[in-house]
Amino acid sequence: MNASTQQTGVALADVVATLEDLYPTATAQSWDRVGLVAGDPEQRVHRVLLAVDPTLEVVAEAVRTGADLVVTHHPLLLRGIHSVATTSAKGATVTELVVNDVALYCAHTNADVADPGVGQALAAASGLAATQALTLAEGQELGRVGELPEPVTLRTLAQRLATALPPTAGGVRVSGDPDAPVRRVAVLGGAGDGEFEAVRRAGADVYVTSDLRHHPALEAREEARAAARAGGAATPYLLDAGHYATEWLWLPGLRELLLSRLDVEVEISGVCTDPWDLVVGARPDHDRTTDHPVEGDHP
Repeated sequence: MNASTQQTGVALADVVATLEDLYPTATAQSWDRVGLVAGDPEQRVHRVLLAVDPTLEVVAEAVRTGADLVVTHHPLLLRGIHSVATTSAKGATVTELVVNDVALYCAHTNADVADPGVGQALAAASGLAATQALTLAEGQELGRVGELPEPVTLRTLAQRLATALPPTAGGVRVSGDPDAPVRRVAVLGGAGDGEFEAVRRAGADVYVTSDLRHHPALEAREEARAAARAGGAATPYLLDAGHYATEWLWLPGLRELLLSRLDVEVEISGVCTDPWDLVVGARPDHDRTTDHPVEGDHP
């Protein structure tokens, strides 16, 4: 490689400065691990690949397509590790990055709270325009809440989201009467079942998030049903749109921001890092009856 070729592109340090202007590391939550994970600040960046997760398949795509930098939402090294031997997935990932001169940068909770960031992207996909913070996390706005231009049914909102989101095996899970009208919508990309109290305070008709565990989700719906028996509304309804999918929505906006600020190529990964491959045996739409075989009834 000659000297003139080495000086083309943008220094990784300049890309990092741009990312940290968009997503200041000081706004990440205290438990998070964000920033530059691998790479030499002086190396040149010509092509950037964006992804939700820094998986082996994403890194292989970066190598195959000639990317110099991978920017992901989720950190690779969130928890401590004691080896980067290729006998582990994280060790193999670090090795692939280093031996192929591919840098890795992660913007996680600092991208969740940014404006624009993950929350605004999910709000826009839900049809919301003007929004306010759903809650505060360590002094930073987290999640969004706002009103649709006009009421729609819960089913219509779920279908709108399914169209906007990248396709996954799980799709959009719905809890509530699909024909019920909804207008006030709370959204939180990624895992959101710790914020039901904030959703109730916000007066949301429906909560769009992901990773809803059985007990918190069931308790939230039971509280809503109890309120309805007392004369209130059976809200909030729930839309679980998937962790990967709700956060993937941030990537197109990030791509446009980087293209507007840096002289580099920017592409979104074609790898779906949602961990699920298919769903088998889902019951029919809104059929809550059970007909489990009991002992002696098996064919």
